[in-house]
Order: sequence, then structure tokens, then C-alpha cells
Amino acid sequence: MTEQSTTGRMTRRGVLGAFAATAIVATPTFSKAAGFLRGGGDIRRLRMTSPRTGERIDTIYWIEGDYIKDALKEISLFMRDWRTNDVKDIDLRTIDILAASHNLLDVQEPYMLLSGYRTAKTNTMLRSRSRGVAKNSRHLKGEAADLRLSSRSVNQMYRAALACRGGGVGKYSRSNFVHMDCGPVRSWGG
Repeated sequence: MTEQSTTGRMTRRGVLGAFAATAIVATPTFSKAAGFLRGGGDIRRLRMTSPRTGERIDTIYWIEGDYIKDALKEISLFMRDWRTNDVKDIDLRTIDILAASHNLLDVQEPYMLLSGYRTAKTNTMLRSRSRGVAKNSRHLKGEAADLRLSSRSVNQMYRAALACRGGGVGKYSRSNFVHMDCGPVRSWGG
């Protein structure tokens, strides 16, 4: 696995830019798109399914500048370590990256969540099975997700996540998923 690093951390401007781009694309006939972005109905939504638990989530977690606490709790529960049922608060930056990249892909299909939060025990077990699992994975901190879409390629998902410039993006073509996290901006994979 090769890694290309760029300096910098996720910027609010980068993620907001991704949301702004999708809002403008989503409202091409709205003559005052800038007004729309300043609060005339600005929302953030996250849609995912879990093949491991059979659960689905479709929630608006942010409205006009305010995060919705109950929705965030629902997202954290959904993204729990399904092997142990342990829950950790998912980092807001990660949630924003997932939602922004999904918007850029312009799909109605929910993400398929392969892995969200992981306990140390789960991460150690996965490391024993694969060289691609980091010892200090961002999954351990609730800062990462591994995702798949059937209607978009790994390359399309990878490019959408990169466009957010919000954190780490890994492309796992052989396993058909993309890793997204809120760590330093960097990319890897093949």
C-alpha cells in the first residue's frame, strides 16, 4: 500500500465548499443560490445501510448551522462496532465528510457501511487477518468509515471524497470500498 501525503488538516472551508457545490448543483434553477446556502433551508443528511446488522439509517443531522443531538446519537449507534455492540461518538468532521462526498456523487442509494467505529479488540483481530489494517486506525477513535455503493465505482467514490479535502481517503479496489476519515488530508490505494 502506497501513501501520498499532503500537509494540512480538514478545513471547515473545504467541507463547506463541498456542501456548497452540491447545494448549487442540486438547485440549478434557484436564481439566488448564495441565499440558499446562507440559511434558506440548508440541511445535511446521512443515509447508510449495514449488511452486518441489517439496519438502515436516513437522518437529517444538521439544519442551518445546528447539529441535531438525537440524530448524532443515532448515527453513532448505527456506526458502532457490530461485533461487540460498543458505541463511540462519531467525530462530526467524519459525518460531514461522508455526507458531503455522498452529495457530490448525486445518488439516492445509501452508503453501505462496512466498518465504522472499532474497538481495540476488533482492530487487533482484523490486523491479524490483513496487512491493510492500521495499528492506530482512525476507526478506533470514531473518526473513520469504510463504505461502498453499488451504483458508483470505487474510483468515483474516491474522487468525490478527495474533492472534499477533509481528511484521509483510501481506495481499496480489490475489496470494493473506500475509506474516509477526518485525519490529515492524504490519500492512498489502488
